[in-house]
Amino acid sequence: MSQADPNHVILRTIHLSKRYGSVVALQSVSFELTRGEIVGLIGDNGAGKSTLINLIAGALQPDGGHMLIEGQHHSFHSPRDARRAGVETVYQDLALAPHLPVWANMFLGRELRKPTLGGLLSTLDVRAMTASTNVALATLGIDLGAKVASPIGSLSGGQRQAVAVARAVHWGASLLLMDEPTAALGVEQTARVGTLIKEATTAGVGVLVVSHDLPWVQAICDKTIVLYRGRLVAVLERQASLETMVGWITGSLIPRRSVDIHASPGALGV
Repeated sequence: MSQADPNHVILRTIHLSKRYGSVVALQSVSFELTRGEIVGLIGDNGAGKSTLINLIAGALQPDGGHMLIEGQHHSFHSPRDARRAGVETVYQDLALAPHLPVWANMFLGRELRKPTLGGLLSTLDVRAMTASTNVALATLGIDLGAKVASPIGSLSGGQRQAVAVARAVHWGASLLLMDEPTAALGVEQTARVGTLIKEATTAGVGVLVVSHDLPWVQAICDKTIVLYRGRLVAVLERQASLETMVGWITGSLIPRRSVDIHASPGALGV
């Protein structure tokens, strides 16, 4: 398990809130994530997980509250703003181009070029991008061999996930957001993704991971935050049992009075 540095907070959210008309999607959510730490984000469907991830990733803007990245206040207007601040997101669909080779996906939108005809024109520097891709993968213990030149769609689900994570780390992420990284993966590939995430934290990256796979979350996360109806209701240590996790997700461990106060019509998270 990675050893988080308690003196280096990568992400701090302070009373983050989001509404869609009369619907409260997220209500005053505050938490911290430190360097090298893996934090799980769990909750039932509609609890607010996607809203929180999208606020941090810059895909949505909050209606209230704010957040700090590496101690600096940020107000993201787009995912590009978030990437510039060191926040990379690996969504469930991975945002990969299946017909392009691995090296091209690693440099998608950031292609390296070399001059030709005395500098009048330029062409893709395939050799440099291939070499850099191999180094980036090796840093996380990934060896694809000749497959680095193959269409990424020909790789297994676990290998594609590995490339997506390696791309985020390669481009300087200090905070990695992962949305259901083990969805549709087999047991062996799921275990490999967990190892991959732990490898990323050794480079000082903090990871916030959304997953419905509670045993997997319990095994790899340093702590887990639970959302219920748009509110953060619990921060659980790694030792928390599966029964405890389920109890918070379903609301059975939340004091009844607290649920009644916050469960007004239209106050369900999305």
